[in-house]
Amino acid sequence: MRINKYIALCGVASRRKAEELILAGRIKVNDNVITELSYQVDEENDVVKVDDKVIKEENKLVYVLLNKPEGYITTVKDQFDRPSVLDLVTDIKERVYPIGRLDYETSGLLLLTNDGDLTYKLTHPKHEVDKTYMARVKGKLTESEIKMFRSGLKIEDYVTAPAKLKVVRYDEKNDVSILEIKIHEGKNRQVRKMCKAINHPVLRLKRTAMGKIRVGECEIGKYRYLTEDEVKYLKGI
Repeated sequence: MRINKYIALCGVASRRKAEELILAGRIKVNDNVITELSYQVDEENDVVKVDDKVIKEENKLVYVLLNKPEGYITTVKDQFDRPSVLDLVTDIKERVYPIGRLDYETSGLLLLTNDGDLTYKLTHPKHEVDKTYMARVKGKLTESEIKMFRSGLKIEDYVTAPAKLKVVRYDEKNDVSILEIKIHEGKNRQVRKMCKAINHPVLRLKRTAMGKIRVGECEIGKYRYLTEDEVKYLKGI
């Protein structure tokens, strides 16, 4: 990276001002004074100093949308050595972590960031952000089952909050229903447990949206950076 750009990314000065510092002999790389404006810095190995004080690149906040495949965990470590979603973003320079969870067998939208404040905010129970799922379940739902699902279900030691459910279609030949489900809670495997509670086990599950952020055309196993508007929206929730 060109040295004036590196100095600017460290938050010391603008690129133009950085050039003045270089020409004034105030910059050292590995204890050697650098006066060439075209000097290239090795960001990982070089030690850069301004007036004999070490400078480092500021930790840039990044916000990523990953279309998670099935068969990946969202925790950093796993006792069974299963692949992690972090294996899919190794080319991102910053260390990012998932916001919330998406279970091993579930695919779809997963947000990752190094913004701890936003992660805390979006995973706090008081912020009711709708999470939208497309579920393929066994059997045909009755009106009473749909009503039960929407009203809240007793699962283990808690009752779920009211949820939204829409039957997209029923495949009579294979006896499966395609459902659109929206919940704002984030308990472990909640959608799967809710469907099981009304006797329609999930065959396949994908999260398609979190609030207004949609997975869209992002390919499975790929990621994209959130737009400025998307980041602003999440911070305003």
